[in-house]
Amino acid sequence: MTNQEIEQLLRDSLSLDEVIVKSDDGSHFNIIAVGACFEGLRSVKCQQLVYGPLMEAIASNAMHAVSIKTYTPADWARDKKLLMLGQ
Repeated sequence: MTNQEIEQLLRDSLSLDEVIVKSDDGSHFNIIAVGACFEGLRSVKCQQLVYGPLMEAIASNAMHAVSIKTYTPADWARDKKLLMLGQ
């Protein structure tokens, strides 16, 4: 599965403002998902929302490992600035 396919799958399944997918080897993926759908949810529930659309790809071994970070739009605006300062 390509980064673009994962991005599109998540955009089609969830109401997200931004999705960033990175992979060095095509089987281990780092995902950043930003959306109001995460407002008021515990981190485990946010992770479950993102894992849901990916379960078929994970089960078929199209994706071997996934690291997910979720943000509300306000949290992403704040943390994105901090990430840029650290570069």
